[in-house]
Amino acid sequence: MISKVLVANRGEIACRVFRTCAELGVRTVAVHSDADARALHTRTADEAVRLPGSAPADTYLRGDLVVKAALAAGADAVHPGYGFLSENPDFARQVRDAGLVWIGPPPEAIEAMASKTRAKELMGLEPLREVTAADLPVLVKAAAGGGGRGMRVVRRLEDLEAGLTAARAEALSAFGDGEVFVEPYVEGGRHVEVQVLADTHGTVWALGTRDCSLQRRHQKVVEEAPAPGLAPGLPAELHALAVRAVRSVKYVGAGTVEFLVADGRAHFLEMNTRLQVEHPVTEAVFGIDLVALQLRIAEGGALDPEPPAPRGHAVEARLYAEDPARGWAPQTGLLHRIAFPGAAGVRVDTGFADGDPIGVHYDPMLAKVVAHAPTRAEAVRKLAGALERAAVHGPVTNRDLLVNSLRHEEFVTGRMDTGFYDRHLAELTATAADPLAPLAAALAAAATGRGRFGGGWRNVPSQPQTRRYRAGETEHEVSYRWTRQGLAADAADVVQAGPALVVLETGGVRRRYEVARYDGGQVFVNGAALTELPRFPEPETRREPGSLLAPMPGTVVRVAEGLAVGSEVTEGRPLLWLEAMKMEHRVTAPVSGTLTALHAEPGRQVEVGALLAVVQAPPKEADRSADHEESQ
Repeated sequence: MISKVLVANRGEIACRVFRTCAELGVRTVAVHSDADARALHTRTADEAVRLPGSAPADTYLRGDLVVKAALAAGADAVHPGYGFLSENPDFARQVRDAGLVWIGPPPEAIEAMASKTRAKELMGLEPLREVTAADLPVLVKAAAGGGGRGMRVVRRLEDLEAGLTAARAEALSAFGDGEVFVEPYVEGGRHVEVQVLADTHGTVWALGTRDCSLQRRHQKVVEEAPAPGLAPGLPAELHALAVRAVRSVKYVGAGTVEFLVADGRAHFLEMNTRLQVEHPVTEAVFGIDLVALQLRIAEGGALDPEPPAPRGHAVEARLYAEDPARGWAPQTGLLHRIAFPGAAGVRVDTGFADGDPIGVHYDPMLAKVVAHAPTRAEAVRKLAGALERAAVHGPVTNRDLLVNSLRHEEFVTGRMDTGFYDRHLAELTATAADPLAPLAAALAAAATGRGRFGGGWRNVPSQPQTRRYRAGETEHEVSYRWTRQGLAADAADVVQAGPALVVLETGGVRRRYEVARYDGGQVFVNGAALTELPRFPEPETRREPGSLLAPMPGTVVRVAEGLAVGSEVTEGRPLLWLEAMKMEHRVTAPVSGTLTALHAEPGRQVEVGALLAVVQAPPKEADRSADHEESQ
């Protein structure tokens, strides 16, 4: 019997495995980089071992260090989680060779399926060896790993080499393996997958279907089980193909077989030889604990001949620290608060707690929120409500995008596909904020530490007091007064005003506003983020027109070949690439013109707003840029 498990991972998945281990009475060991010394997974485990290394992003890729940590802590088993080394057959062998139990499939099965090129060959498919114009569009894809990293869609032959280079670099950084391949890109398809589970006694479970079509940058955002609206007979066909893939490599443990469904046909994509991020929706529908079953299988236990019967519907949304309206740019900073309303049928898996920092080294996923209900419509409504009422105070997140996506007519009716965000991103990120939120923030600030009348009360009428706030790119100036009855405003009737709760009435309708204020002028009103502006703003630092500023903190991984001061560039041309949170982000020329300054070089770490380069436009265009800047 397994008595102590080391999880060779971090964040949410490590915490999730620890939770099941604790329920089973199994002790736990965390490993951590220096950047994760105080991370939630490190604090949650019974024991923790530091992984030495100067590069936090690569620390978890050192299998030798992980095995050494397991032996030092007296663990008798290793769970790989997902990502990092989870689909590395050499790591699985290292674990076994050290006399430890590997809670995963045999190394030979990983080897056969973890390389997507070999997996396709096993399923009778071939990647493209040479790409012609007739093959376009194509998808460049990492042979190892998953999570959307190392993938690029190429629509023009002249962009193929750049796509290959970018995919290789991203795959090498994320998985330690830069192999990529090319396959046809199917437009307008749905991403449908089958969860499989196999024991050492020959039993294979195919656990329904999942739809993971809502994706950004080839990474899943919303997943659900079962996949809605599949053609009659297609689920059974998918199950049969998944079981065939499992048996072809004598697979053992949990895995996922992924397909692209288009025009009623299933196209095999890959098999992931690990637990998936979206596994909770399958757990909810089948009433099982996949991690507990992984441990049972690793101990040699047998599955029941048939899986439990499915019940109801489950939907999962991934909450990311990112700004969807600005190219999905990852966000960093202090997570002041993360809390979700307690509701039956709602589950939250997270690797963060109040006060934790969000750094630049790892994936920006903050939490997975899962809702289960008897019907799809009920589950979708429940999930949207839980997200809407959540308190996520800190850097910008995709929370509002998730709520809007779940309520979008195309998703509600089950007609979404992998191009959903390509079509609807602008409308989903253009939701108008509550116009009374700035007033609520101002009233809460005024009420903080005041007596009944407050220090600003006068016996005679006086000029209103004002405060300024920024919501997104919009500035708001709001005014209020102290009266004998307390705080008052012209924009709404003030029913109650306290430091944390403001109640306003307009048109006979009362609304509650929960207000939280933090250092640096950050204010959150019912989840809406505001920034309080100084009464007398300092003059902004002027930048030369054509200045290229870092859109996020990260590391310069490469500069465009041949780029140097004096180069002529065109607007939109990629000039350099930043790596942040294990993803590459392309930085392009803001205007056409001459490169007059280049401050970026590979390996340089930059903060948001750092000057990377300057492109000087021809005089006429430069004048227009200056006029535009003056008008801001």
